[in-house]
Amino acid sequence: MEIILREHVDKLGDRGEIVKVADGYARNFLLPRKLALPATDANRKHVERERKIAEVRDAQERGQAEAIATRLQTVDIVIARRVGETDQLYGSVTSADIAEYLHGKGFDLDRRKLILPEPIKTIGDHDVPLKLHRDVTVPLKVRVVKEGQEPQA
Repeated sequence: MEIILREHVDKLGDRGEIVKVADGYARNFLLPRKLALPATDANRKHVERERKIAEVRDAQERGQAEAIATRLQTVDIVIARRVGETDQLYGSVTSADIAEYLHGKGFDLDRRKLILPEPIKTIGDHDVPLKLHRDVTVPLKVRVVKEGQEPQA
């Protein structure tokens, strides 16, 4: 089945592209979620109008994401946790902990934008990517220290 994408769909295509997909995928996933329309002349004109509006909105969102990214690069994230005698953490540092720390610094970010496949379970410096926009990803430096220890610069 040929469809016109109304939104960017990972591993399939960008907004406005005409793609050929399986009938079931289109009927059961893309069409009900309004991610695509059947490829007809009227729908092509409609999607073209939507695409122009969305490009302007996407450019604004990308600009805002880049502004936040530049501000985030100056933030040092230091999270203190209790540790055992062998420097093993009690518990772990999750994306929710990092998002809460950033919220305290004035950044209102969704924890799901942090790309943390597993919680951090060791002391030290860790790189955690933050995906602010489809094209803007910021590497954050997260330092996990012992509770009560002074963070080192």
